[in-house]
Amino acid sequence: MPGKAIRIAGAVQGVGFRPAVWRLAHAFHLRGSVWNESAGLQIRVWGSEDRIAGFIAELPRQAPPLARIDRIDVEAIQGPCPDRDFRITDSRCDAAGRTGIAADAATCPDCLRDFLEPANRRYFYPFTNCTHCGPRFSIIQAVPYDRVHTSMKPFALCPRCRAEYGNPADRRFHAQANACPDCGPTLWLENSHGEKLPVPDVLKAAVGLLKQGKIIAVKGLGGFHLACAADNENAVARLRRRKNRYAKPFAVMAKDLATVRRYAEVSIPEQAMLEDKAAPIVLLAARGEQLADSVAPDGRTLGFMLPYTPLHHGLLQIFDGPLVMTSGNRSEEPQCLDNDEARQALHGIADYFLMHDRDIVRRLDDSVVRINDGQPRLLRRARGFAPEPFRLPAGFERARPVLAMGGELKNSFCLLHEGQAILSHYLGDLENARTQTDYRRQIGEYRQLFNLAPEILAVDLHPDYASTQLGRQWASSGDLMITEVQHHHAHIAACMAEHGLPLGAEVLGVAFDGLGMGWNRELWGGEFLRVDYRRCVRLAHLPAVPMPGGVQAIREPWRNAYAQLHHYFDWQALRQSFADVDILRFLSGKPRAILTAMIARRVNSPASSSCGRFLDACAAAVGLCTEQISYEGQAAVQLESLAAPVFAEQREHAYPAGLEQCGAAIVIDWRRFWIALLTDLQRRTDAAVIAARIHHGLARITARLAIRLCRQYRLDTVVLNGGVFQNRLLLEETGRSIRRAGKTVLSSAKVPANDGGLALGQAVIAAAQALRQGL
Repeated sequence: MPGKAIRIAGAVQGVGFRPAVWRLAHAFHLRGSVWNESAGLQIRVWGSEDRIAGFIAELPRQAPPLARIDRIDVEAIQGPCPDRDFRITDSRCDAAGRTGIAADAATCPDCLRDFLEPANRRYFYPFTNCTHCGPRFSIIQAVPYDRVHTSMKPFALCPRCRAEYGNPADRRFHAQANACPDCGPTLWLENSHGEKLPVPDVLKAAVGLLKQGKIIAVKGLGGFHLACAADNENAVARLRRRKNRYAKPFAVMAKDLATVRRYAEVSIPEQAMLEDKAAPIVLLAARGEQLADSVAPDGRTLGFMLPYTPLHHGLLQIFDGPLVMTSGNRSEEPQCLDNDEARQALHGIADYFLMHDRDIVRRLDDSVVRINDGQPRLLRRARGFAPEPFRLPAGFERARPVLAMGGELKNSFCLLHEGQAILSHYLGDLENARTQTDYRRQIGEYRQLFNLAPEILAVDLHPDYASTQLGRQWASSGDLMITEVQHHHAHIAACMAEHGLPLGAEVLGVAFDGLGMGWNRELWGGEFLRVDYRRCVRLAHLPAVPMPGGVQAIREPWRNAYAQLHHYFDWQALRQSFADVDILRFLSGKPRAILTAMIARRVNSPASSSCGRFLDACAAAVGLCTEQISYEGQAAVQLESLAAPVFAEQREHAYPAGLEQCGAAIVIDWRRFWIALLTDLQRRTDAAVIAARIHHGLARITARLAIRLCRQYRLDTVVLNGGVFQNRLLLEETGRSIRRAGKTVLSSAKVPANDGGLALGQAVIAAAQALRQGL
């Protein structure tokens, strides 16, 4: 009787794939076995040729919901047919293998029914899960994905859970996090002094405290949250003061879609993302009933998510209203993971702590999604999405293994090997010492989990980035090749790789962001580039305007406003023409003479073509965050929010801008733009109208220049990427105009357009350059 060996690569462990194979083999009356191995899943079957062929054809269609199949390899095998039915056997680990690891998944409908059914033994048990849902990446310590390699190892299965675990017909068969109240993790409530509260029902007691206006630190799936009643202004304002977070909106969790719709507009694509198994935070337009004012200070955009663990479902079912559910940390620090760490770091912020005794192996922040230009786009890629790999275009499978170190802000790193790229989860800003420590540890853990020994390190061109310095240090201490990658080249290449553009593809890349080091050591951020995976040519850019005060100009938008006006105009003449304009009055009270001297002498005033700084200047002129910002991008975010309600009606009133040839490059000239803006300010035009005209002006000149460059260099595809293109108005309007000219427009969706996607671009550039050199 013929036999076949079938190997399946991908995310196929811990997702119920083996019982699915078992059921399918029995349906086709086949004999043999299936087991986990480090490279994925191996199946050996015996039967007639027709039955085996039918079995193989059905495998992708019968895959469990959380599975991802990257490849199926089949070969004939010799040997006698087993004299027993098909069975599941123990895992076999090969140190040289690699397998995909599933992301954490929101509670499935079946488990939610178990959780809410009073007669079920898991009624309101906060750690209910099965092979279709629950923790994966947050609890895994090693591969293969077996219980002994997870933080569930200390919890011995009770007889009933053991029976489920061993029954291939049960959806909890080999569910590594399987547990119940008799054998699994436990939940308790303690006060700020670390004393457990003797309460009969922990969840009800916690909800009682929330209704009293208390702040509770909740240990969740990938870290701690800080929770309070989202309709209690006193509680939310107190959380802001204690957390030292005064402007950035808080995320809100609601028990169901109907509750979300009481406070926000929800389109069909937004509903799909809210209900997705990743359960991200989805940014929505506010409407209807009002939450506490301090939840989202600008009042126009709300970040909602639905419960994604039974613990969260329990809290929301009892509370029956929205809860603020923000990261459990002090401002700018990483989210807390460990109980003792939370007791120390969140002391003075949380009034109470809702704890459990299952360790969180890996910090996973909530992912953030926004519908932009018609599709979901990740702003932060973490829980629910990482570590799903990206299959790369043909040719990359020949590349040597690469570790790309990422950037300084919103850091993630990337492993590239065998034609796929594994982009890490969001880690945060490497300016923070604790984040740097976690960054180093996560690189080691990813290398171990995915069994990758890099031969090439890819780093950003900026010499002061912590990621660049660490990469150089590792390269010098080992036999590793290092590749320095220009920041905006990486932004464009990341989008190209996400969309599967082939190795020889060439595009026009428009990279708009805050700052990135250019080859001439200038700070770039408003770039028009001719790009393929191997090289990048700068064709045009925004004007390089000084940033008086350097880093201080990022924190204080008025400095950029002054620099822009100083760049184009004589101050005294400007004051005479626009004497009663508020921004000029404001700037008159600042030390302009000092700033003018700094700019003239190039003292702590680096020139930058940054689109982010240009938008900061515009926001300051309108009166938004003029003095200072409290989080990155705040001024531009508020400018977009202000413009949105009147954006469509201002399409024909875009502020004008010009183009001028400066050497080999074209530079945008904002002189007429600023005159029009100041004229509107002088006329006391509504601020929202001005904000809309700013966006239209930027979008129009960007599209005009992109189309001109495409025609000049015979390019058919435009890539719009970088953090500024997270702005919905700008991306949609620019893309619309370029598409009308017959060009294809691509922008990041599954990879963050901001620096969270930078490492993917670094990785494919380093790999492509090495391939070109025959390395």
